Amino acid sequence: MIGFLRGRLVAKHPPALLVDVHGVGYELEAPMSTFYELPPTGTDVGLFTHLVVREDAQLLYGFATEAERRLFRGLLKVSGIGPRIALGVLSGISVEAFLHCVETQDADSLVRIPGIGRKTAERLLIEMRDRVSNLSQPGELAPAAGGTGGAQAEAFSALVALGYKPAEVTRLLKAAEGADSTEELIRRALKAAAGD
Repeated sequence: MIGFLRGRLVAKHPPALLVDVHGVGYELEAPMSTFYELPPTGTDVGLFTHLVVREDAQLLYGFATEAERRLFRGLLKVSGIGPRIALGVLSGISVEAFLHCVETQDADSLVRIPGIGRKTAERLLIEMRDRVSNLSQPGELAPAAGGTGGAQAEAFSALVALGYKPAEVTRLLKAAEGADSTEELIRRALKAAAGD
């Protein structure tokens, strides 16, 4: 399983990406939420990935944050939801907003996402209700009102891109709690790593 790629971003044409990793070009598909976070082509990028193996194809999907990938994987477990619809959900709503919709059983917000009808929205709400706790990681997906969810996710991605393992990043970010910006989180996490 390919879980993470770091390399040079060669091309980005939504939903397709091409990343050169030491001379090997990986084709990926990514949600729009990831495209908004991408650097210009020709620069380095780090992406969490999910590999789907089918009888007729092997498809690689890329995500800017671990939270996006976790939600994508959760959506694939819902009956009738494939990778295409899961990408559409992530393109149309943030992870935090989706989890809020599930917690409040807000089908109307989900129906506004292109490709999601009333029946699909209701099925998502029912089947994802028990999985919300597994999708939320303490500190990583703080409620949008708290304002730290995005900073935590960005810092997580940046530290993984620097070569730290995800489990180590989670530990470092816990040590950096209390910071209110991505830069401050990264600075404190790196200071904690240097102190080890």
